[in-house]
Amino acid sequence: MTTYEQAIEWIHGRLRTGIKPGLARMDYMMERLDHPERRLRAVHIGGTNGKGSTTAMLRSILTEAGFETGTFTSPYIEQFNERISVNGVPVSDEEITLLAGKIKAIADDMGSLEIGGPSEFEIITAMAFYYFAYVHPVDIVLFEVGLGGRLDSTNIVHPVLSIITTIGMDHIQFLGDTLEDIAGEKAGIIKSGVPVITAVHQPEARAVIAGKAAEMRATLYEYGRDFSGEWKGSTKEGEQFDFASPYSRRPSLQTGLAGLHQVQNASMAVMAADYLRMYYSFLIEDADIKEGLQKAVWPGRFETLSETPLMIADGAHNEEGVAALVKTISQRFPDQTIHILFAAMKDKPLEGMINQLSDAADYLYLTTFDFPRAAGAKQYEKYQSETAQIVQNYSSMIQLFQQNSSDQDVLIITGSLYFISNVKKDIKTILFK
Repeated sequence: MTTYEQAIEWIHGRLRTGIKPGLARMDYMMERLDHPERRLRAVHIGGTNGKGSTTAMLRSILTEAGFETGTFTSPYIEQFNERISVNGVPVSDEEITLLAGKIKAIADDMGSLEIGGPSEFEIITAMAFYYFAYVHPVDIVLFEVGLGGRLDSTNIVHPVLSIITTIGMDHIQFLGDTLEDIAGEKAGIIKSGVPVITAVHQPEARAVIAGKAAEMRATLYEYGRDFSGEWKGSTKEGEQFDFASPYSRRPSLQTGLAGLHQVQNASMAVMAADYLRMYYSFLIEDADIKEGLQKAVWPGRFETLSETPLMIADGAHNEEGVAALVKTISQRFPDQTIHILFAAMKDKPLEGMINQLSDAADYLYLTTFDFPRAAGAKQYEKYQSETAQIVQNYSSMIQLFQQNSSDQDVLIITGSLYFISNVKKDIKTILFK
C-alpha cells in the first residue's frame, strides 16, 4: 500500500463487513501491536448525543492550556483524516497511508482466524491507538465511542476518566429498545476505580449508570447534582452560563458552539478539566477554560454556513437531537420564517423527527442524498402536507432559497451527519452558481 487513495479504498472496503460487536478482534490487533492502548493517558467519551461537542470543548481547553491533545472521533464531516487529530489538526495523508499499511498486514492474517477480519471501524480505531502510542505520542487522548460502549472497539482503552453525555433511543437494533438497556450498554465503558461524569437525566437511565458506577467503585459526578451550568443568555457565537462544581465556581463562561444544549456539554468539559487539574496535576488556568470554551469549533453543530442569506447546518440525527434543535430554533429565531431541509437514514424514527420539525418549521423540505441507507421519497411520502414537501435535489432547493429569501428567512439544514457532510462539501459550488 503506497498511496493515500489505496489506503482509503482499503479502509472503506471493510465497510461491507458491517458492524461486528465484540472486542476479540481489537484484543488480537493490540497484542500484535505491542499494546499501544496501555501506553496512553486517555479520556473515554460515550453517550447518545453531545459526544462530539463535549470532546471538541475539552480538547480546546486542554490545547489552550498547552497540552498536546489527540482526538479520535466519528464520523468525519469533510475529510476522512479528521477522525484522528492532534490539537484539532487532522493527521496527514502520508500518516494515514503509513497507519493503514501497518494495520493491513495484521488484518490480512486475521481473515483465516476464527474471530475473522476486522471491520472498518475496528481498523480506524487500531490506527488511532497505534498513532498516539508510537507515531505521534501526545499528552492526552480523547476517545469518542463509536456505537454503544460495552462492545465498542474503543472500549479496550484504559482511561483516567470516563464521560457518558446523554442517553436516547438511538441504534436500538444494536443496543436494545428501552432506556435501561441502552444505558446498560453505554455504562459498559465505566472501568474499575475510574471516575465518570454524566449528564444523563432520565431517572431509569441514571439508576443504571449509578448502579454500574457503584459496582465498579467509580466516583460518579452527575450534572444537576454534583456540578451544574446555569444558562444566562445567548450571543451570536454561543451561550453564556455560570458553572459550579465541587472544585470551582466559574461565572460568565461562554461557549463557541450555539444551542441551549451546549451549556450541558460545556459543563461536562469544564468538569473534566477541573478533575484533571485536581487529580492529575494538569496545569489548567481559569483563563484556559474561558478561552478554550470560546474557541471550540465542531463542524455541523448549529454551524453557520452562510450569513446572507442565513443558513445553518445541524446534525440532529435522532429524536433527542431534533428536540434540542427545535428548542434552539424557537429561542434564537422567534420571529423569523423558518425553512428546514431534512434528510435522514431510513432506519431512523422518521415520524417522531419529522413531527417535531413540522411544528418548528414554516416550510419543511424532505430530501435524500447519495448514501446507501438514506431515506427517499418512498419513506417520506406520507409526511407531505401543505407545509411539508419532498424535494429530490437538495442543491436546487438551497439555490432557490438563496435567490428568493429575505432577511426574514432562515434555512436550517439538518438530519444525518452524512447529509451535513455532503452539503458542506457542495455548499461553495451551490451558493456561487
